[in-house]
Amino acid sequence: MRQDDALVRGVPGGQERGAVGARRLEAVRRALETQDPRPEAFVVASPENRRYVTGFTGSSGAAVITADRAVLVTDFRYVDQAHLECPGWEVVRHGPVMADTLAEVLGGLDVKTVGFEREQATYAFYDELAVRLRDKGVGLIPVGPVVERVREIKEEDEVALIRAAADIADRALGEVIHLIRPGIAERDIAVEVEYRMRKLGADGAAFPTIVASGPRAALPHGRASDKTLAAGELVTVDMGAVVRGYCSDLTRTFVVGPLGAEEERVYRLVLEAQEKALAAIRPGMTGREADAVARDVIAGAGHGEHFGHGLGHGVGLAVHESPRLSPTSDRVLEAGHVVTVEPGVYVSGWGGVRVEDLVVLRTGGAEVLSRFPKKLMVL
Repeated sequence: MRQDDALVRGVPGGQERGAVGARRLEAVRRALETQDPRPEAFVVASPENRRYVTGFTGSSGAAVITADRAVLVTDFRYVDQAHLECPGWEVVRHGPVMADTLAEVLGGLDVKTVGFEREQATYAFYDELAVRLRDKGVGLIPVGPVVERVREIKEEDEVALIRAAADIADRALGEVIHLIRPGIAERDIAVEVEYRMRKLGADGAAFPTIVASGPRAALPHGRASDKTLAAGELVTVDMGAVVRGYCSDLTRTFVVGPLGAEEERVYRLVLEAQEKALAAIRPGMTGREADAVARDVIAGAGHGEHFGHGLGHGVGLAVHESPRLSPTSDRVLEAGHVVTVEPGVYVSGWGGVRVEDLVVLRTGGAEVLSRFPKKLMVL
């Protein structure tokens, strides 16, 4: 048994998976009813949205949803897989060009309007489908983030998978921390992190592991390079695992000794901002209000201009999804949202500090899923 299997007991399978899929399909149908104009059919082709609503884990296909039909169009490679993974869905095998078969399916549904994912569809996808539907008298309607909004609220089986992914990341970091020392290349640490996550049961890394040291730590998304660590440097490690499609996200910043006074001061400032945000965040706040809790602490210490990204983002089937915690987000947070809380300070030419935890919002506040220690570690 893979180690993550023990971590995700209770996650639906078999008939239960069919019930979960049916519940999600109905939730998407209800969300479509609120659209103005409301399409008679809706095409879902983006990978995370398609997987969420159908359960299909293949790399190619499109879902067609109407008030009473649910059709998954895919190619030869995935037909048997789709029948197994998508109970309750009609499975149609497409020919050499998926748009041809998709247009045939839509043309046979007796509909005049078809919605497409406005924020996900490529122009090529839209153009290919529009040309084929035009001759059938069917028009395409851009639809906003329908499935994305349904996906925002995580069910407990989803939280269990995210928790398992977070636990794997925690353990993997603990197993490689001994490598964070002078003379080791950032890239070697990143490779070892990803190897350890796979060994611990992850399907893979949620994103390319970030290891940024010294002045490179001022790059919030500084990919691991051939640079070697040196004494006295800050080292930021940003990593995440995937378990059955669900992601985690974790960041810790370390100091390769000796510890400098400024490094300690900035670290303690970022940790204070993060802990205050964790204590404050709860359903009913907006993303803007949550962000302000940490931002005010950092700005009050004179580093406002050095905190250039939002406090956090949603995590689920994608490592970056809604809702957002940022100065521009008026989205009201709800119980069931899974988000990161990750303030940072980045000073060009000097370095940077970020501390990131993954949390699920509950009625009374935030349940922290990340368990790796946050005390300042001088290695």
